[in-house]
Amino acid sequence: MPPASDAARPIADTARCPCLSGDVYGECCCPFHRGESHAPTAERLMRSRYSAFAVGDPAYLMETWHPDSRPGDLELDPAIRWFRLDILGRTGGGVFDSEGTVEFEAYYRVRSTAPDAPSTSGSQHENSRFRRTGGRWFYVDAA
Repeated sequence: MPPASDAARPIADTARCPCLSGDVYGECCCPFHRGESHAPTAERLMRSRYSAFAVGDPAYLMETWHPDSRPGDLELDPAIRWFRLDILGRTGGGVFDSEGTVEFEAYYRVRSTAPDAPSTSGSQHENSRFRRTGGRWFYVDAA
C-alpha cells in the first residue's frame, strides 16, 4: 500500500489514536495505515478509516474501499478537522463473518478561510456496510 500522502497530518506513534480506542496510534490504526497488517474486523476497519480522515490519508481510504463502489479519486478538505468518533452499533463484521455494518457518529470542525470568521462544527451519522473479500475487510457504502 502506498504511504500516506504528503498532505497527511503528522501524528506520533505514541500519541492517542484518533479513533479513540484508548490505544496509542502506533499500536492501533497506524499499522493498518502503513500496510503492515489488515483490520481483523469491520469495526477495526471503520476506526482505521476514521483515523485516515483525521490524519489526512486518502490513499488508505481508497485502498480500503471495495472495488465495486470505490470512486475514481478522493480529495480530503484540509479545512476539516475530525476530532471525535462514537460507535453506536454494529452487526456482523467479526473475524468469521463476510459482511457487517458499523453505525457511528463522527464529529468535525471546519476552519473558516475568511479572516475573523468563526469555525463551524458538525457531525456525520452513518451506518456503513463492510464486506470481506479475499480475507480482507473493505468499506462498501453507507446504508
